[in-house]
Amino acid sequence: MSAEIVYGRRAVREALRGRREVFEVWATDRAIASEEWLEAARPKLKNERDLGELAETRDHQGVIARVAPFSYADAYDLAKAERPLLAVLDRVTDPRNLGAVCRAAEGAGATGIVVPAHGSAVVTPAVARASAGAVEHLPIAVVTNLARYLEDVKGNSVWVYGAAGEAQQSMWETDLSGGTVLVFGAEGKGLRPLVRRSCDMLVSIPLLGEVESLNVSVAAAVMLYEARRQRAAAG
Repeated sequence: MSAEIVYGRRAVREALRGRREVFEVWATDRAIASEEWLEAARPKLKNERDLGELAETRDHQGVIARVAPFSYADAYDLAKAERPLLAVLDRVTDPRNLGAVCRAAEGAGATGIVVPAHGSAVVTPAVARASAGAVEHLPIAVVTNLARYLEDVKGNSVWVYGAAGEAQQSMWETDLSGGTVLVFGAEGKGLRPLVRRSCDMLVSIPLLGEVESLNVSVAAAVMLYEARRQRAAAG
């Protein structure tokens, strides 16, 4: 079986707790001494330089695991869940942003994340690291045509809301308590025209300061947790 690398202390720890098979763990003596959970993983001792070469980065925090390839979810199955809460990312290419959105979505109890097959970041070791291991617990799906997917899944039980700073209606004025798909574009680019037209409505996040926009991962976290708050209030 082919394998992938996961690096970073939280990323490796969550891989051990997640769905993927973990074949092998390598760690420095410093990491083993400071992370009690590593003992159960029976890591092989490696120095910093060797780990850097394996991970192709110095951002490994002294821990690397060799794991089974990431298994993507079916985007249409995610939308069929009862009252789904999905985050859809349009042209978000920065793996750190995708990882941060995954972390926020998993924390908010979202159903999953959907990204396009082209022009977007997908799950990589850098994304797993940036997500603090959230990718190991959160369904993530890839679709060929994002606009078509949104057209297919929206309906009476699922509404699609595009995040847009210029939208007149704010998230506080929007009912996010039902089946909800939140669509976010990349910073500086926003939503592509076809994706924008596929949304039922455009919604903004109220900004009370001087800045004109939020980072996509922050925007996703704010709207996901607003949706979660509304669901809790609705019961």
